[in-house]
Amino acid sequence: MTNYCVIVTTFSDDENGQTIINALLEQRLAACIQVMPIKSYYHWKQKINCDQEQQIIIKTKMNLFEQVQAVIVKHHLYETPEIIQLPIIKGSVDYLSWIDQTCV
Repeated sequence: MTNYCVIVTTFSDDENGQTIINALLEQRLAACIQVMPIKSYYHWKQKINCDQEQQIIIKTKMNLFEQVQAVIVKHHLYETPEIIQLPIIKGSVDYLSWIDQTCV
């Protein structure tokens, strides 16, 4: 069942986030995208920062990572956006079949 994954990214501008989400769904690179508010603490340019962001969890297939990443990089406002792929080790057969049917 390692054909599936979630890809995680964040955004702080709602319009920018919606652009990324719409592009991924329209291109059928994601079966489902969930958005959650988060507070991020991080090092950036020799400073510790804290920002309110939205985290996106993208359900897709492993072999679509490069395409998903390209869409995120193309549209993202961040200089270095978070783009992390996490494998789905196990999952409901019906849910994983739905991902197969939904994504290109």
